[in-house]
Amino acid sequence: MALVIFSGGQDSTTCLLLALREHGAGKVRTIAFRYGQRHEIELAKAAAIARELNVAHTVLDLTVMQSITHNALMDGNADITADANGMPNTFVDGRNALFLLYAAIHAKAHRIRDIYIGVCETDFSGYPDCRAEFVRSMNHSLNLAMDYPFMIHTPLMYLTKKQTWALADELGALDYVRERTHTCYLGKEGGCGECPSCILRENGLREYLAERHAAGNTP
Repeated sequence: MALVIFSGGQDSTTCLLLALREHGAGKVRTIAFRYGQRHEIELAKAAAIARELNVAHTVLDLTVMQSITHNALMDGNADITADANGMPNTFVDGRNALFLLYAAIHAKAHRIRDIYIGVCETDFSGYPDCRAEFVRSMNHSLNLAMDYPFMIHTPLMYLTKKQTWALADELGALDYVRERTHTCYLGKEGGCGECPSCILRENGLREYLAERHAAGNTP
């Protein structure tokens, strides 16, 4: 059995499809989090994809985060910018730590050991909680905290966005991921094409399609 931390975006959907291939139908669950994100469309996308793939789906309410931190990802009126060190103001302090903690609690309740999360330190925005070092540390801490042999899987950790699109294609789901997932920070259906997340996604797709075409794999 496996549990996928799921946002309905490109990365987590690719992880879900990979988990389904590796564990089989009926042996994968998803968990999503409502934490006050401005792009709540992701929750609707996650629920829809889970239904389409016949995967048990849980949504946890973590909106308490709004009372203890502030950032552009949780403020629909804020412009998306970066500080002097290049850190985007879309970074949510502690988000992935909380996601992994609650996912682990949920996983243990269902006797699940394998947890998938679509973090990546190759093509990312400098978020410290997307680093392999953090995930290894969290994995160790969760095992100690609950005396349970969790294994956190990060299949996208060292992939560029182009390579993530290639993985979706290898899974036979390039068009599905392209058409059904949501990545835009601003929550616009189909993407705004201007936020850092949209730009990274579209540049990666363009690079992958160009490479595939050059290899003669497309008309």
